[in-house]
Amino acid sequence: MSGSTSAGKSLTRASLAIHEPPIGYGTTPGSLIETLHFDYNPSQLTLSRRAEWKTTPSAAVRSGAVPEFMGPVPRDMTVDLLLDRSATPDSRDVLKNVELLLSCCETTAASITAKQPSPPWVVFDWGGNTTVGFTAYVSSVEVQQVQISSTGLPTRALCRVQLNEIPSKTAGQNPTSGALTAKRVHRVVAGDSLPFLAWREYGDATAWRTIAEANGIDDPAQLHPGTELMLPAAEEVGA
Repeated sequence: MSGSTSAGKSLTRASLAIHEPPIGYGTTPGSLIETLHFDYNPSQLTLSRRAEWKTTPSAAVRSGAVPEFMGPVPRDMTVDLLLDRSATPDSRDVLKNVELLLSCCETTAASITAKQPSPPWVVFDWGGNTTVGFTAYVSSVEVQQVQISSTGLPTRALCRVQLNEIPSKTAGQNPTSGALTAKRVHRVVAGDSLPFLAWREYGDATAWRTIAEANGIDDPAQLHPGTELMLPAAEEVGA
């Protein structure tokens, strides 16, 4: 952990904004419940991201079947933070913030009223570090109270918070209605693949066969930049 008292005005504090979950099927967090500003910035963060691939064994292929891209898996991140009020043993701030973190794994009253029970959604923010700034849910909170006052109040606690990303809408969605786009044309650029386009357009990488059939593509590996592809409407996928 790096201290926050001597860095001056240039220090950017990390924070965790805790929101009500959205009502309906949106991916924008609801109203703000409270923001936890870190006493000390984390000295390190553990961030992971992976892609999901599927391999189906085939007796006709000697060296193994070609893997099929299924789509990216949302990020997850582990954050360690120090809560410290050891200089003021009568302070209840550490206890309050520990309870706030633990509440991130509990259903909110507002979501129960809306008949969509859910724990809060959170947004981690640390200035320009955009790789760690994303909307997430808290899957676990571990608290170690390492210093306790004579009255039983924790004055220093080490907390480990596990965040799991909540992805935003697939790129091919209509931001107003949430519906996938109608049939349209896409010009191939370097790096495009049919599974990637299918995931981006429909949220399902396995739908690449629909795009291939619609465009008369026999070999999906032969996808040349500049080629115009017709992307079928969502309701045609899997029909």
